[in-house]
Amino acid sequence: MESYQGLATLEWWANRSTCLGRFDIRATGSDWTCHAKLDVPPPENNREVFDFLMELDPVFVLRFYEESTLLVNVVRTAESGRLALTAYEPAGLAGSEQVPR
Repeated sequence: MESYQGLATLEWWANRSTCLGRFDIRATGSDWTCHAKLDVPPPENNREVFDFLMELDPVFVLRFYEESTLLVNVVRTAESGRLALTAYEPAGLAGSEQVPR
C-alpha cells in the first residue's frame, strides 16, 4: 500500500470459510500504516461484536474496494472512534531468520 484514502472493510475471519464480522471504514495512510474510523457508527449489537473480536484477536483483513487485501493489526487510538492499522507480520516471518543448511 503506497498510499490510500477512501472506503475499505475490516473483516475478522475465524477460518477460510467463516467471516464473523465485517465493518466499513474510512482509511487514510501510507507505508503500511493508516488511520481509520468506522464509516458509520455501527448499531449497538455490531459495536459489541467489533469490541469482542478486538479483544479476541486484533488481527483483521483490510479489504480495499478493488478487492486487494492486507492483514492488519488494529489498535484503538486516544481519539474517540479512531483506529490505527499497521501491517501484520507474524512472529518468525519478519525476514531475520534463515533456513539452516
